Amino acid sequence: MTKAIIFDLGGVLVDLDFSNCVKHFKEDIGYDKITEILDSSHQKGFYSNLEEGLLSPDEFRTLILSESRPGSTPEQVDRCMWSLLMGMDSYKVQYLNDLSEKYDLYILSNNNPVSMQRCHEVFTLSGLDYKKVFKREFISSQMKLLKPSQAIYKETIRQIGLPADQLLFIDDSLANVQAAASVGIPSLHYMQGSDLKSLLNAKLEGKEC
Repeated sequence: MTKAIIFDLGGVLVDLDFSNCVKHFKEDIGYDKITEILDSSHQKGFYSNLEEGLLSPDEFRTLILSESRPGSTPEQVDRCMWSLLMGMDSYKVQYLNDLSEKYDLYILSNNNPVSMQRCHEVFTLSGLDYKKVFKREFISSQMKLLKPSQAIYKETIRQIGLPADQLLFIDDSLANVQAAASVGIPSLHYMQGSDLKSLLNAKLEGKEC
């Protein structure tokens, strides 16, 4: 029986637009190497280091600005990063509120302090009281672990304190879903734009998704 549901954040709860992010990095600050570190599933290079907690936000900004248009600012770097994060479908707000009355809800995300600030703003603007709905957020930069390593799932299981088979994990990355399943967590692969409610309800009811 499922007792807790773990959600990925970007691409599942908050919609992502990579082309918009790439556009802003190139046009707003002249950083033309963004596609070398920004990926639709798992960030690369020093962007990955930021999300693993190996690089501070200030160090990340400095690296970006060192190869950007002269006069660009750290605040502009943040805004470029935020341009990846679009909005949240309104039906998900009510659905999460409903789910939180039946299950313990968590977030497990490869993420960083700069983007998490914007994610929280998106939640608030969408009318979601995320501090009430989610029992806890497991963020890669704080844990110094990245999906899809088995270690991040094992640590999440340990901290939640439930058997793996009583959890359910949802992610838009197939590699992340497979890694969670490999440590015994029932998992659901979600594609951005799909109906999260119908897919998750079917999974919870034991139907084929």
